[in-house]
Amino acid sequence: MAAATVLHDVEAACLRPPHSLPRTTAKEPRLKPGLAFPHLYDNKLPVLGRGYGVGNRSFITCYVDPSTESRVSVLGVSQIKEKCSKWQWKGRYSINYFVSSSSSTNPPLLLVHGFGASIPHWRRNIDTLAKDYTVYAIDLLGFGASDKPQGFSYSMEAWAELILDFLNEVVQKPTVLIGNSVGSLACVIAASESSQNLVRGIVLLNCAGGMNNKAIVDDWRIKLLLPLLWLVDFLLKQRRIATAVFERAKQRDNLRNILLSVYGNKESVDDELVEIINGPANDEGALDAFVSIITGPPGPNPVQLMPRINLPVLVLWGDQDPFTPIDGPVGKYFSSLPSKSSNVSLYMLEGVGHCPHDDKPDLVHQKLLPWLAQVTAL
Repeated sequence: MAAATVLHDVEAACLRPPHSLPRTTAKEPRLKPGLAFPHLYDNKLPVLGRGYGVGNRSFITCYVDPSTESRVSVLGVSQIKEKCSKWQWKGRYSINYFVSSSSSTNPPLLLVHGFGASIPHWRRNIDTLAKDYTVYAIDLLGFGASDKPQGFSYSMEAWAELILDFLNEVVQKPTVLIGNSVGSLACVIAASESSQNLVRGIVLLNCAGGMNNKAIVDDWRIKLLLPLLWLVDFLLKQRRIATAVFERAKQRDNLRNILLSVYGNKESVDDELVEIINGPANDEGALDAFVSIITGPPGPNPVQLMPRINLPVLVLWGDQDPFTPIDGPVGKYFSSLPSKSSNVSLYMLEGVGHCPHDDKPDLVHQKLLPWLAQVTAL
């Protein structure tokens, strides 16, 4: 029984957000009525709803017209795989990437997924974006169909280096980086370190504070969990325990429950999404990648990196994110940026979780497309 309890605690600390802990609540109403948002663009669903403003932040509450839902273009996993190629990073590691070319002169886009995900996680976005842009997407080392080398020490810095090398060797044009979660943070690091004008702008979808939760030590919720996180690090370095935790975590029913806990729109958690996460988790080296990422150093903090970036930045944040809640230190920092930095735009997305692009892609496109058009015009 004791062993089972420890195993449950380890699984919870590794994979579950601290959403069961108390959340801070505002004493006064957070929202005040603003403008309405009718459908504005031909390449997305008509959206009806209301906009709200709180200080320098914008909230969007939208209702999609069901009569037009069939117009949503979602690429199947097989369609995405057909357009994937391999690139040798450092002459040693095979990196899987996708490209959908366009004749447009607009800057290309590079999509960077989050923890446990891969290129197909952008299935609801690629077709919409590819109408006006050449779209690249990449599987970070350790994820998707990219290599998962034995003994590799995964770090945020390594992923950022991979992104910059990919831009330099494959894309070869100034590119807009679009990332989710740790993919966002990797984009921030890459943009802060780029000295070759490789990055044209960055889009951050619920940016992570680090490669794992140990980065956010000034969040009281994480402080409560720190002893457990340290125990997790110790236990996951025991191969038998790590294997048991990983095998249990990647079971389809468990994956579905985890995804349901981080998505606002539960209908987006379909069988294909579960397979997108589950498939690569069965690859050789996936366990080692999982352990290295969970127990490794959290990496640079976005709070220290963002002041270095003068490029256009769009921040989109789901207000139901249990991993990086808007009232946590990372969320609070990003929500304060627009009042301090004229190059940063922030929009809160109501009813959206940790993966806005797949959770409610229509809300993401509503803000992303006009922002991209502005960046292109610069």
